[in-house]
Amino acid sequence: MKAIVSVYDAKENKSVLRSLEIPKEPLGDHDVRVQVMAVSVNPVDYKVRNSISLENPGPRILGWDAAGVVTELGAKVSTLKLGEEVYYAGDIKRPGSNAEFQVVDEWIVGKKPKNLNFKEAASLPLTTITAYESIFEKLKLDPMAKKIVLIVAGAGGVGSIAIQILKQMTKANVIATASREESIVWVKSLGADLVVNPNKDYLEQIQSLGQNGVNEVLLFSDPKDHFENLAKVLLPFGNICSIVESGSPINMNLLKSKSNGYLNEFMFTRSMYQTEDRIKQKQLLEEIAVLVEKGKINPTNQLDLGEMTEESLNKAHELLQTGKTIGKIVLGGMRK
Repeated sequence: MKAIVSVYDAKENKSVLRSLEIPKEPLGDHDVRVQVMAVSVNPVDYKVRNSISLENPGPRILGWDAAGVVTELGAKVSTLKLGEEVYYAGDIKRPGSNAEFQVVDEWIVGKKPKNLNFKEAASLPLTTITAYESIFEKLKLDPMAKKIVLIVAGAGGVGSIAIQILKQMTKANVIATASREESIVWVKSLGADLVVNPNKDYLEQIQSLGQNGVNEVLLFSDPKDHFENLAKVLLPFGNICSIVESGSPINMNLLKSKSNGYLNEFMFTRSMYQTEDRIKQKQLLEEIAVLVEKGKINPTNQLDLGEMTEESLNKAHELLQTGKTIGKIVLGGMRK
């Protein structure tokens, strides 16, 4: 099959993307083979790409967000059928979705929302799982509680779906960070109740909006850039849930006096460690699919770069690394 892989190029002394013909991965008992019809990109793509080096030359198939059609079933698959349209994030320990076909564990694959095309559907899985697990499993937010939740990086991929999940599935008051006019308009269109500038003092801004602080924080950007700011605005017994590694050490002592907690979310944990409850990711994807079909949650694709090629994937990675993208970048499947 065709795939676009990350491989070390000795002449350029860096990781590059190359189109290759590679063998199809064999199926495990609970695996399905999916014909990839569309993908979206995430920071994990370029982070794994940047790990390719002389010592770790690849090739590695990147891509952990896809939508497609089930073409083959493992011997014990019970939750999916041939020909079904699905969407999923996949497993970071296995080959990714930048290929004609991908093999995925059935327990982490959801049935695609019927009202979305493949590109729209591909914009959702990784960010949806990340946001859902952050809100309901890490922060353990009571859907009926009228908490104030601050989302840092509200216009990004995860922020864009987190705003919608909070507004459609909880009674939370949502404050999102955004600084550019287009990102402010975007987060408001998704349902954010208030918007603050991530480059200014959070507490001063939130107090000027009539609030004393926030109950919970969803931190979708580098903690080192926001931690002191967040420690001031977080109310007693509140928590920060972070999805990003800190670029430098952070002072956890700042959370001590208010009994604040600091939590980590990594949506690949269940697949990496083959946890017995990994079917929860299938279940949450299908729960969100129902809301999408009812028109309550919208896909977050904002830039379509056409079909998947070396050039379009390189462009997607470059744009993502600027830190200024809004929503998700999507691409179609590979040309046959």
